Amino acid sequence: MTTNATAETVTGTRPGTRSEPAAGARFEDLPALMGLMTGDEKHGPAATSTLDALWVLYDRVLRVTPGSAEAEDRDRFLLSKGHGPMAYYAVLAAKGFIDPEVLPSFGGYDSPLGHHPDRLLIPGVEIASGSLGHGLPLAVGTALGLRAQGLTDPAVWVLVGDAEFDEGSNAEAVAFAGAYGLDRLHAVVIDNSSATHGWRGGIAARFEAEGWSTATVDGRDHEALYRAFTAEHPGRPHVVVARVEPKDS
Repeated sequence: MTTNATAETVTGTRPGTRSEPAAGARFEDLPALMGLMTGDEKHGPAATSTLDALWVLYDRVLRVTPGSAEAEDRDRFLLSKGHGPMAYYAVLAAKGFIDPEVLPSFGGYDSPLGHHPDRLLIPGVEIASGSLGHGLPLAVGTALGLRAQGLTDPAVWVLVGDAEFDEGSNAEAVAFAGAYGLDRLHAVVIDNSSATHGWRGGIAARFEAEGWSTATVDGRDHEALYRAFTAEHPGRPHVVVARVEPKDS
């Protein structure tokens, strides 16, 4: 099995090298890009909680570019935490998937940038998300489908909010993925203490009990995120719990 730390990318570079940002964009430019998106229903905390994890994934880990967004051997990224997608849109703009000039239209009647991402309207978006609890089961199905097709190199990544684990569908997905050893499946859980119920022993403990490889890190520490994202996990799916400040802090 290859991992993101060793596999060749679809563009011939290696994970860990920087893809070329649009107009030389840096992480420090993301707040300004997010600031272009105005209007109601922004779900600000839901967006800002994901900003660091999204940047590290797209800047250093994911093997997908605007030019390879339809390639069969691309990595797949699924945003399950679809509420407040401004951080996602900002990263996609920084990486050249969408034109930054469209950002001010966010939420407008004729805008492709809805309050939930739409895979038919935005290049590089794999799923239309927003309904809590759907992304992880869809990622499990994607990983299983790729395996069935003999496509063992593409990695499947899904970003989930901790509150989504109030939905029973995620417990079933976690159990299934562990039992089937979907080792190309990776979950990133943004833990901003917004779950109503939670899991006894913490989020990572539940994944570990179902056979997953796990890591819990500071969700604002880019190097810690990168190390956790690229950790080897032969024969098992992998989850990274990224802890950030509480939603209401």
